[in-house]
Amino acid sequence: MKTFIQIAEVWTPSRDRSTLEHHDGLYGEHRQFARASRDLCFGYDEGLPGKAWASRQPVLLKDLQSSWFKRSEAAAAAGLSCAVAIPLFAGDFLLAVLVFFCGDDDQHVGAIELWRHDPDISPGLKLSDGYFGIAESFEWVAQHTEFMRGFGLPGMAWQSEMPEILDDLGHSTRFVRRDDARKLGITKGLALPFLDQPGHDHVLTFLSALGTPIARRFETWCPDETGSVLMFLSGACDVKPDFAATLATATLDKNGSLLGQCWATGLPAMSQSIATENSAVGASAAAAGLDAMVAIPVIRQGQVRAIVALYF
Repeated sequence: MKTFIQIAEVWTPSRDRSTLEHHDGLYGEHRQFARASRDLCFGYDEGLPGKAWASRQPVLLKDLQSSWFKRSEAAAAAGLSCAVAIPLFAGDFLLAVLVFFCGDDDQHVGAIELWRHDPDISPGLKLSDGYFGIAESFEWVAQHTEFMRGFGLPGMAWQSEMPEILDDLGHSTRFVRRDDARKLGITKGLALPFLDQPGHDHVLTFLSALGTPIARRFETWCPDETGSVLMFLSGACDVKPDFAATLATATLDKNGSLLGQCWATGLPAMSQSIATENSAVGASAAAAGLDAMVAIPVIRQGQVRAIVALYF
């Protein structure tokens, strides 16, 4: 079973901060796309990473044949359908741009949604952009829905200012669109808040179906009260639904783990073989047969408040 997310990349500023350079990537079987990517660089507002840098918000590209997308030919050859670029700032200082590329599958069910609060337009979050695969009815509902703080998955992340994971969306009373989710087989959701642009809050949501999951496991980790270790907060997994019990008492410091590295640097981190890591995370991944993982820092006011791990 392939996940909907096929490729993950990290782009970081050059030494003189004039361009974005390739820092790391998970390309799986897409070797040609990897070769077309590793020697590239992007200026401010250039290409997908550059546009995310300039806009200071996630940018969703639903047409990889766009005239300003540099790797159109390679994307078509790889069967990629859409991409989302996520800029990570500490104040006004750009740390990195994380880019996910998603596969082209006529049977894909699921969604990537970008919700925005513009106080000049409405009091709540409204859909700014989205990719919905074949879930056209779900897209219509999203376009006509507004979330207030604390309501629905986007509103939960907006209120808590933390990543939120919901399991069993089709039956969750906290998921406003549960009836539509149940009809389409959408089961899990992840929401990431981006709240550092004054007056324009954003929440990015990933909605995952069993047959074509966005990722095979979602986890959230956060620093403890002393700021000395990371603790497991929540998660959802298609492979081992009961995995959270094995991580409930696990802790990670800033050394010796991929999540700790992400916490220490504030940069997204990734591994093609996380199951070999000598940590509770590695052991849990090995038990579930999971290999590739991307760690995403959630940064608020210059500090890493949480880390989200996606497994593929």
